[in-house]
Amino acid sequence: MTDRSDPMKGKRRSAQWYGKIDKDGYAHRSWMKNQGFPAEVFDGRPIIGIANTFSEFNPCHAHFRKICEHVKRGVWEAGGFPLEFPVFSNSESQLRPTSMLYRNLASMDVEEAIRGLPMDGVVLLVGCDKTTPALLMGASSCNLPTICVSGGPMLNGYYKGEKIGSGTHVWKFSEAVRAGEMSIEAFMSAEQDNHRSAGHCMTMGTASTMASMVESLGVSLPANAAIPAVDSRRYVLAHMSGKRIVDMVIEDLRLSKILTKDAFENAMVTNGAIGGSTNAVIHLQAIAGRLGVDIGLDDWDRLGKDMPCLVNLMPSGEHLMEDFYYAGGLPAVLREIGDFLHKDAVTANGKTIWENVKDAECYNRDVIFPLKEPFKPNGGIAVLRGNMTPDGAILKPSAATPELMVHTGRAVVFEDIDDYKARIDDEALDIDETCIMVLKNCGPIGYPGMAEVGNMGLPPKVLRKGITDMIRISDARMSGTAYGTVILHGAPEAAAGGPLSLVESGDMIEVDVPNRRLHLDVSDAELEKRRAARAPFQSPYDRGYSKLYVETVNQADKGADLDFLVGNSGTPLMRESH
Repeated sequence: MTDRSDPMKGKRRSAQWYGKIDKDGYAHRSWMKNQGFPAEVFDGRPIIGIANTFSEFNPCHAHFRKICEHVKRGVWEAGGFPLEFPVFSNSESQLRPTSMLYRNLASMDVEEAIRGLPMDGVVLLVGCDKTTPALLMGASSCNLPTICVSGGPMLNGYYKGEKIGSGTHVWKFSEAVRAGEMSIEAFMSAEQDNHRSAGHCMTMGTASTMASMVESLGVSLPANAAIPAVDSRRYVLAHMSGKRIVDMVIEDLRLSKILTKDAFENAMVTNGAIGGSTNAVIHLQAIAGRLGVDIGLDDWDRLGKDMPCLVNLMPSGEHLMEDFYYAGGLPAVLREIGDFLHKDAVTANGKTIWENVKDAECYNRDVIFPLKEPFKPNGGIAVLRGNMTPDGAILKPSAATPELMVHTGRAVVFEDIDDYKARIDDEALDIDETCIMVLKNCGPIGYPGMAEVGNMGLPPKVLRKGITDMIRISDARMSGTAYGTVILHGAPEAAAGGPLSLVESGDMIEVDVPNRRLHLDVSDAELEKRRAARAPFQSPYDRGYSKLYVETVNQADKGADLDFLVGNSGTPLMRESH
């Protein structure tokens, strides 16, 4: 601690468990002592909960036990008392039907743990795509002093001397197999070369994007986003975060003091500058909703229009997160875009965001480009509206084909993901590269959970022509590691009765990204006729969390949180258990 004085010692919420001289205090302390904790640690010092998402089913978090130990060292060193607790680990690569279905469940897990247990501050161990927003959503609803420690990206992948990225090359190689350009044997042999160490995806996918969002929001220490998972500096950052959370408790630096609208706007412009994942939109909407911060799709469009992409990373470019860190990482990017930032936004280390980055250096201009000579001119999120998606749909221009930004094409419609899989490889499918592929019933309700299936693979007969991109429209999401002219998050979704449900094969669709327009060339009268003839969506989920999710989830433009979780309840003291 920078200042060892602590006027609130013995007066915080944890003292309501461990500071009482009665049977309840006896019980709380006595049971904890069976772990070997001495009496002195119950003297009123800050108690720090460490939310650990370690799971062997979550390979992105395979090293989290070690990270947690380094956080504990920092807490002890600063005079706090660290206590680790498990949180549902939302594994992007292993969990079915989609990890997004369980993001809100994980947020409930961490929220109730924070509220019900005797902690004064929280360290969130995050990394894999949905763990970062889930834990931040839950912690935001409690509003204690909180700091994030991301697990870091894995080492660069290499296959036959070529850099290969998580997700990005899964899609690239699988399309090459379907086009007859890569053997299945070569495809299989690349598996081990793609993922060589612990850590999350090393592309600028959703995991790396959300780690960058955490840093740009100010809820982590500087450099959190890019240090490789197995680099010793990742453990140093964990240690220093453990030290810092104790000071945050003493300073009463709560999440609501950091996660202001200015902080969210800083994150939005940062997402454009790094060519970040479209998933950042839906996750930041949900986090802001827990805090009552008013941000919407129009803010994303407004702040993204003039923001170029500066970072040459897959899927928009050629490098990977390891290269990004060595080039200067996110601090170097934030310094470049300083004129776009709210420079006085407070961060977890007590300094403003500009104080943290004003002296940051870039060491490789092939990875991090200067603002005046950007990597790509359009890095922000484009929000498209029209009679097809009146509440908005989004597109990532930096990952799209410029020639397709204004295009009119014939719709080829797939009613759901099963229909797509059944027909896409059929040589008789009436489709060519000028068509627009439309996928329905893959939104929050329809999948359920809004799976990453929006970047539909192209039909083999188109791929064989050397065509690698077509316009694709859906109410689904896509992986942050994916690329292409993919219009996502269409709202309202088809399963909720949105106009997307009324599109039929053969309809003409106009896409005009510069004018933010997405229009179905079908008359209102015809659409009403189709609506009257269409049976409403029936969910097959009739029990448990999935039923609760389908019945209460908000639409994508609102962050796809459960409606009863929006807002926060703080950390009121609950009744004693005995």
